[in-house]
Amino acid sequence: MTDAHAPSPAPSASSGQGEAPSTPRSTLVVTAHAGDFVWRAGGAIALAASRGEKVTIACLTFGERGESAKAWREGRKLDEIKAIRRDEAERAAATLGAEVRFFDAGDYPLVATAELTDLLVAVYRATQPDVVLTHPVEDPYNGDHPAANRMALEARVLAQAIGYPGEGDIIGAPPVFYFEPHQPEMSGFKPEVLLDITEVWETKRKAMECLGAQQHLWDYYTDLAVRRGVQLKRNAGPNLGLAHKTMAEAYMRPYPQIAKELA
Repeated sequence: MTDAHAPSPAPSASSGQGEAPSTPRSTLVVTAHAGDFVWRAGGAIALAASRGEKVTIACLTFGERGESAKAWREGRKLDEIKAIRRDEAERAAATLGAEVRFFDAGDYPLVATAELTDLLVAVYRATQPDVVLTHPVEDPYNGDHPAANRMALEARVLAQAIGYPGEGDIIGAPPVFYFEPHQPEMSGFKPEVLLDITEVWETKRKAMECLGAQQHLWDYYTDLAVRRGVQLKRNAGPNLGLAHKTMAEAYMRPYPQIAKELA
């Protein structure tokens, strides 16, 4: 695991002798707090990693103030809580097969700054993502999530600009998917994409169980995966290959889908 202030170069995978080197697909997850990427996108992360793809999580804060109530009630100090949440996030990311980079920007509130955005631009250029996952635009219950969204989208645009200063090659325009917030109805979230995560559900559940500071959410997000799985099956058409108990995650798309045929 690494800190965001020292981003590593984008990895390259070399193939056998006589074959052109290839670069695995890359997914970048921009998340406000240490637990967000697990609850909301753990299945997508595990699926990508299971296919040999590179997954990088840009974790802007440890969620030390707003999402660590259990530790505060136990009398823990701020630095100790940060260490606890960092350990949980590292173990969860490793379980999912991803790398996590910490920004330690401070939560409640998470403040969007030029410095943070610049660090995110560096991560975009280092990882060259094919897909970006982040929070949706709205969340009336937690201002840190929209703040992370704004920085993720701004950094994506700046990372494409050849005139923007910084190391690394410019990126293309990777599609962005918004993962589901905790209160979807109140956040204007509509499940436009339903992702079948049945084959990696047990991996996601193990990653969830790494987050002892938020144990109260384990069953909530298990139940949510069941409900989204029911919706997936209802909208899948005559697909007899789906599991009897399908587990799923929901996403929105802020940009148009590019296609050569409708499916």
